[in-house]
Amino acid sequence: MQTAHTVSQVREVVRGWHREGLNVGFVPTMGNLHSGHISLVREAMARCDKVVVSIFVNPTQFGPNEDFDRYPRTLDADAAQLVEVGADLLFAPSVDEMYPLGQNQTWVDVDSLGDYLCGASREGHFRGVTTVVSKLFNIVQPDVAVFGEKDFQQLAILRRMCEEQLFPVKIVGAPTSREEDGLAKSSRNGFLSESERKLAPKIYATLTALRDDIEQGERDFRALEQRYTDTLNGTGFQVDYLTIANARSLAPAAKNDTELVIAVAAKLGQTRLIDNVSLAVVDNS
Repeated sequence: MQTAHTVSQVREVVRGWHREGLNVGFVPTMGNLHSGHISLVREAMARCDKVVVSIFVNPTQFGPNEDFDRYPRTLDADAAQLVEVGADLLFAPSVDEMYPLGQNQTWVDVDSLGDYLCGASREGHFRGVTTVVSKLFNIVQPDVAVFGEKDFQQLAILRRMCEEQLFPVKIVGAPTSREEDGLAKSSRNGFLSESERKLAPKIYATLTALRDDIEQGERDFRALEQRYTDTLNGTGFQVDYLTIANARSLAPAAKNDTELVIAVAAKLGQTRLIDNVSLAVVDNS
């Protein structure tokens, strides 16, 4: 596996691959890799001749009171995992390399889709995500980019960005990787204390129970949201949102919506966890 730290190095390698007629897959990450990330790399490898993985903890998607400074940086261990899985190129830039003029003044923003769910409480978060991903797409020039479905909103926003900005990149969503007890795999799980880790699977259990209620015919979505929010809060979580949303618009779902996503963000102690499940229902109105 090659490793690059500069934009020019990546462009040189990828240009060579494209000249050979090879297609290029890309997996953007913030590092501290786990088996969920590796599953994304494997997905890209199955679809493409060459695979680039980026590791960059992007400061513009963290708010002033979020965990940018304590976000784990484990580059050597991450690189070893990528060598083992067979990735072709690791791009690990510095902040100065990605933001060479310092304070950023050029942004990519997707209106509306960023107004709900995480976007409602994390002002500027998705603007930071779309801006850095557009930079990375410009640098890497991939044919395919793979993202996890665990962050359903991010995936929807990046798909919309690519469609509207005419990026020649196919966006692939890969299923959420879970621990045996159902907890969605996340770099932030390492922040959980032993007692918090035992409690954390209740998030997925709550989502699946709520999904079952809807599949059995319950359609008072706001009442369901309140009931299960109260349940999570009562067991030690601090729920940011638990929302039954239209899977396309991400707005709160109406009774006759048929494509739904149930999404949650909640804190355990100082650790913010997100998860979601999707479902299709029959409109009997």
